[in-house]
Amino acid sequence: MNITIEIHYATSSRAYQKGSFQHRGKRPEMVALEFWKQIQKDLSYNAVLEKVISAGQDITQLVEDLEKVERRKNEEMADYLPI
Repeated sequence: MNITIEIHYATSSRAYQKGSFQHRGKRPEMVALEFWKQIQKDLSYNAVLEKVISAGQDITQLVEDLEKVERRKNEEMADYLPI
């Protein structure tokens, strides 16, 4: 089953990207976060997330919360890396 994700973001101007993905048992916000990370990786400048829409519903807050949790985990793991 496919899920459509639409991500609105701001760079030097406003833009959005839309894609259809197989969710393979993942929640829509997880699929959207992976898509958002790919967009950030492809851009050579910082982008600011504005809105995430999946199946006609705004899931922006869910994606932002997941992003914060992931960032926190990465920071905690950095504490254990050898110097």
